Amino acid sequence: MRPILLNGHTRALTTVKYNYDGDLIFSVSKDSVPCVWYSSNGERLGTFEGHNGTVWTLDISRDSTRLLTGSADNSMILWNVNGGQQLFKWETQTAVRAVAFASGDKLALFVTDATMGQKSTIHIVEIAKDSSKQTSKILNKFVIKGSKATRALWGKLNQTIITGHDDGTVCVFDAKTGEVLKSVKEHSGPITDIQFGTTQDYFITSSKDHCAIIFEAENLSIYKKFETERPVNSAAISPIKPHLILGGGQDAMSVTTTSAKQGKFEVRFYHMVFEEEIGRVKGHFGPINTLAFHPSGKGYASGGEDGFVRVHHFDDSYFKFQFPEERE
Repeated sequence: MRPILLNGHTRALTTVKYNYDGDLIFSVSKDSVPCVWYSSNGERLGTFEGHNGTVWTLDISRDSTRLLTGSADNSMILWNVNGGQQLFKWETQTAVRAVAFASGDKLALFVTDATMGQKSTIHIVEIAKDSSKQTSKILNKFVIKGSKATRALWGKLNQTIITGHDDGTVCVFDAKTGEVLKSVKEHSGPITDIQFGTTQDYFITSSKDHCAIIFEAENLSIYKKFETERPVNSAAISPIKPHLILGGGQDAMSVTTTSAKQGKFEVRFYHMVFEEEIGRVKGHFGPINTLAFHPSGKGYASGGEDGFVRVHHFDDSYFKFQFPEERE
């Protein structure tokens, strides 16, 4: 499985994500310039110029015409994917840590950081169909009590918002009232990633506490827990097989005193049912910060502290692999 290396960022990757069709990969990093690439061959299609700080997060509309990015420069920007133009910019008081389009792309949320005396807050805005009529009006906002939110997703039918927090808490908010419907603290370290499975009925979280957990989305009951010996920065679930991938490694400050071998800079594959590790893919020269499965399940992308995005297309042998218990 020979990877395609995407070398367009000058600093550490923060998020990589495929569009819904899987033909494009969007990436953001600490270098302030979001990029879009063809997933088939790794060719860079374009960049989005406008941020002047680390870009932490992104999301793509279902039709792949619009991109949302949130940055440490205290802003969220709505972009035209086709031409790279900036359609609208929301100015905030603190860094934007999470952004997400709602189902239907008529609403979006963004989560601001808890710094400079401000509390972490979820903001909900309307996304105008005609971008020339877009306004900065906040439809609703919920101040988060307790630890700041680092990740956020819309739940089923846009009725809830799922958040991961710096103290390891996972919460489900009512998207209309801001009431906390459910809250659990199964992680002992900061939540680093939240991604849904094949449906919005369950999701996986990763954390600096060396664990990844699959939760049921409504009641936050635990389906599975996967433990490693290193911080887990990202986790993703295959859309076609009972597999998941975990990526992480020691933080950048610790890496300077250790080797890549000790740093564990590889993507690990686990079987969701049997909870066993089934493979590893090496390649990054620093911690892996972000992972995404291709929507078809036929490959994945990883972004690392080394500034590279690595795109893998699975060999035929991957699809033929079975545990003895799976064979008829």
